[in-house]
Formats: sequence, structure tokens, C-alpha cells
Amino acid sequence: MEIEGLRRHEVDVFGTRIHVAEVGEGPMVLFVHGFPESWYSWRHQLPAVAAAGMRAVAIDVRGYGSSDRPDEVDAYRLVELVGDCVGVVEALDGRTATIVGHDWGSPIAAAAARLRPDVFTAVALLSVAYDPRGDPRPTDVFKMMGGDDEFYIEYFQEPGRAEAEIAIDPVRWLEGFYFTASGDCPPFAPDEKPMGLIAPGGKMSDSFRYPDQPTAWMTPEDLAFYGAEFARSGFSGGLNRYRCVDLDWVDLRAWHGAPIRQPSLFIGGENDGPTIWGAGSISRFPQTLPGLHASVILPGVGHWMQQEDAPGVNAILLEFLADLP
Repeated sequence: MEIEGLRRHEVDVFGTRIHVAEVGEGPMVLFVHGFPESWYSWRHQLPAVAAAGMRAVAIDVRGYGSSDRPDEVDAYRLVELVGDCVGVVEALDGRTATIVGHDWGSPIAAAAARLRPDVFTAVALLSVAYDPRGDPRPTDVFKMMGGDDEFYIEYFQEPGRAEAEIAIDPVRWLEGFYFTASGDCPPFAPDEKPMGLIAPGGKMSDSFRYPDQPTAWMTPEDLAFYGAEFARSGFSGGLNRYRCVDLDWVDLRAWHGAPIRQPSLFIGGENDGPTIWGAGSISRFPQTLPGLHASVILPGVGHWMQQEDAPGVNAILLEFLADLP
């Protein structure tokens, strides 16, 4: 997909190289993607936000695409990724930005809003609901969610394990991951193990399904773009984000229970796993997001909402941005 006026370049953010794709001029809107994605996941939002008179900026999170890929697992802690977001705003000569995150980008955006409210004056969260730091250690929660099986975040914890599975056929793995988490995937039968639960000794891809033909929101060209990006970067950087959840829990103890007070927006998908699991967190938004503009669940939409329903996401996001001071 060609975006008129798109500028792609790399910036130095406090010693880390981050790849940036940007279009437009005006107040900055910073887009942060999740796993396994890219700046390209925001290809439908960038021109829409630019056309509304703003500077739309999407990054490759460290570990992805052309951005730096540190080897150390702890280099992917939230405090490091927030530092990258702050550094991008500064490197682009900005003072403030609205930050928009999807999947892992949502916790990154939420942490950025908590740690640097002077820089990130508004926040939009897609798929993953905001939940303040609490008492349980995250890996203990994920073990409980898995029961006799392994929850996928547990499965990702051991370095090299998921990488070995993906290496068999990375593009096929991506295609299955994308489709199975989407709203186009047929429902799993009660006796089938859904995506996200791995049987002992199994692989995550055991529950993948594949489309009979390309979907409207993920063309062969789109899949090829993602495949080429991961051929360059590998998957360890993205997976290392999951391996830092307990480190984040320690790093953010000073923000235990802290709400996000800036203007905020949440967009979820009716068929999106994290949105469904996050129902309790969504119900607490009056306390945890006191500046909430809207919480919207898109019907029939799965995990990749900004791609699956780009017009719906764009309309909600632009309304939120237009309402900001």
C-alpha cells in the first residue's frame, strides 16, 4: 500500500536507532505496534490522521524491522520502550504527542502516559485494556490462565523455544497467527483447544487455522511485507517483550494502582482475545481511566482491528483527536 507523502527514516533516541514512518504536519500522534507487527500495521491510520491536520508518526518498536535489536532480554522492559517513545518525540523536534498503541503497543502507550504525562498528553489503547500494576506477579497470573495447558505468554518465556517453532516456516506461521486471531476465523468447537493454549509438549501453531483465500484486510502483498521485515529482524526482539513482564512489575512498583488521568480512548474487538479477557479491566475504566473519552467494542472484529476495520477505527480515533484541547 502506497501512502502519499510518507517519509521513512531512522532517528537516534538516546543512543538507540529507531525507524520512523511519518506523514503530515501539525500536532504529533505517535503510533506503537504490537507482536508480531510493524509500523506498517498503521498503514490505514497514518494518511487519515495526516489528512485531519496532524503529524502521524509510526515506529518500528526496538527489536523489529529496521530499528535496533539488542540481544539482552532485559533491554525490552517497558521503561526502555517508553524511553524510545520519548526519544522519538524529542528527535522529531516535538514537545508533546498523543500516543496510540495496539496489542503490546497498548501497555507501552499506557506506561508512557504514566511515566511522562508532560510528553504524552493523551492516550488511545487498542485491544489490550489498561490495568494498573497490581499485587499478583504476572507470570503467576498467566500460569493460572493456562491451567493444565500453557498460556501462550508462558510458552514464550523460554528464549529460543518459540523462535525454533517459527523458524520452520516464518511466513506460514505469521499467516496462521494473523488469521486465527482475526474476526474472520471460524469459532473453535467446545472440544477444540483455542489459540493461546498450548498442550504439554505441543506448539502454538497446533491450533492455527488458515484462510481459504486472502482476506480483504491482509493481502498477499501485506503478508509478504511482514515476512520480509521479520526476515530482517528475526523474532527474538518481539518475543523478549513477553519475557520482561515480571521485570516490568518490579520496575513500575512506584506506579502501583496508578490511574491514567490524561484524555484516553479504548477500542476493542468483539472477537478479540485480549478484549474478551480484559472485560474486568474495562469495567474498572471509570476508576483507572478517569479521563476516558469513549470505550468502544467493534462488532465482529478480531485482534487486528486497525487493519480488519480501518474505517471504524479511523472514525473513532479521529473523533477522539478532534475533541482534544
